[in-house]
Amino acid sequence: MLRSWDSNAGAWTDAVRERRIPSRRAGTDAAILAAVLRTKPPCVLDVGCGEGWLARALAAHGCRVVGIDASEALVASAQALGGGTFVAMTYEAIGARASALGGPFDVAVCNFSLLDAELAPLLDALRGVLLPRGRLVIQTVHPWVANGGERYADGWREETFAGFGGGFTTAMPWYFRTLESWGVALGASRFTIERIAEPADVDAGRPLSLLIEAVPANAGHHS
Repeated sequence: MLRSWDSNAGAWTDAVRERRIPSRRAGTDAAILAAVLRTKPPCVLDVGCGEGWLARALAAHGCRVVGIDASEALVASAQALGGGTFVAMTYEAIGARASALGGPFDVAVCNFSLLDAELAPLLDALRGVLLPRGRLVIQTVHPWVANGGERYADGWREETFAGFGGGFTTAMPWYFRTLESWGVALGASRFTIERIAEPADVDAGRPLSLLIEAVPANAGHHS
């Protein structure tokens, strides 16, 4: 997965900055921005920040943003445009390097960046860098749409980036999850789901994504 992101970093940066990705134009960019900004968070951790578009958008609304990504090439693209503090860091390193990130954070956001089979180490680490009343905001592919006619069960799939413009050289493995599986993973890491939304493509009449907002299970607050 990391090899794919490194080899495709330039093509991905161009695709995002030239707004070539139809679902993003149709509403997923606006949906994640609105979800994060709903509580006007002063400090946000952007997990899997890519080339930094979300950090820049949040910074324009007054948030202090720290973005992390395992791809050094994508972090370099993010640093070139600024808008936040960008750090090349694997998800596995978050727990050990939490103090270096400058938290704790009001919100940790994962925008289409939870692609691996094993989520527990990352979710546990994110609970540790959030304020007690902080939020975890996840946007991911909608299981109903992303299933693509295959068996509705957790499992590895492949992203070829078709339709995102040219320049992509390497397909990317990613892990498909059912809606139930998302709930189980969050519960196992002691998060309580507070909101689920399904940003929709009104013209196509189908969901664009699945948007989950969760809080540490001991937070005991409701929005």
